[in-house]
Amino acid sequence: MRTGCVSLVGRPNAGKSTLLNRLVGAKLAIVSDKPQTTRTRILGVRNYPDAQVMFLDTPGIHRPLHRMNVRMVDAAVDAMRDVDVTGLVVDVADPPGKGDRFVLDLLKGISSPVFLILNKIDLIKKSKLLPMMQQYSALAEFAEIVPVSAVTGDNVDRLERAIIDRLRDGEPLYPPDYLTDQPERFLAGEIVREKLLQFTYAELPFASAVMVDRFEEPAPDAGAKGLLKLYCTVLVDRESQKPIVVGRGGEMIKRIGTAAREDLERFFGVRVFLDLHVQVKSGWREDERLLKDMGL
Repeated sequence: MRTGCVSLVGRPNAGKSTLLNRLVGAKLAIVSDKPQTTRTRILGVRNYPDAQVMFLDTPGIHRPLHRMNVRMVDAAVDAMRDVDVTGLVVDVADPPGKGDRFVLDLLKGISSPVFLILNKIDLIKKSKLLPMMQQYSALAEFAEIVPVSAVTGDNVDRLERAIIDRLRDGEPLYPPDYLTDQPERFLAGEIVREKLLQFTYAELPFASAVMVDRFEEPAPDAGAKGLLKLYCTVLVDRESQKPIVVGRGGEMIKRIGTAAREDLERFFGVRVFLDLHVQVKSGWREDERLLKDMGL
């Protein structure tokens, strides 16, 4: 048996969360086309016949403008330390830029092997892959370069095998049914936030958050007939943003709630009662207590 920890790092929107979900075989991290969707480190554990691998999804590394963003970037940088493999995930549709060079500079100081994971190969012609690999090889030295598509799963098995080959011999650290260290309360709030990101636009994805106020689990003996009660607050930064989330006649908040409830019921396997309300809290991204409550 082999065991080890792998961090997935890179710029926003590189597809790290989609790749984590693909690798662990479950949707642990929410996915959106909006940058900076992932706000904290998420652990996902995958058991193979000959290995147990702990994958770490991390926030995209970007220039932080608020205290929240500073903590997000700190979480990503911290995840590069004390791991067995670091996977730099890049979007092959975007040529290397200043942001990629900044991330590469951060990687120079770590001791673990660095894999270059060229993601989203389903979006480009294969003839463009080799020049992209050559561009990155000129910027840094990588232990492995693996092109993949996290969406389709293309070549992910090769990435998994390359990772396992680099791990140390050792017994599993977690039981076979262990999936993540994130509590159900956090995962529920993230599912709601995913729908908020899906249906809103402009600055709202960056200026909004979801706080789980109450998480009432069904009775232990209720089985699939149980009812999970979830009460959440959607935080926005300005008064002008509240009507956007609520919508005309409450249409938008109902749309967000319906879509979130459907995903919550699939995830938890029980019926869900979901109550959402919107609160304006100016400067919440600088609020130490709130950020701590969010796990940042």
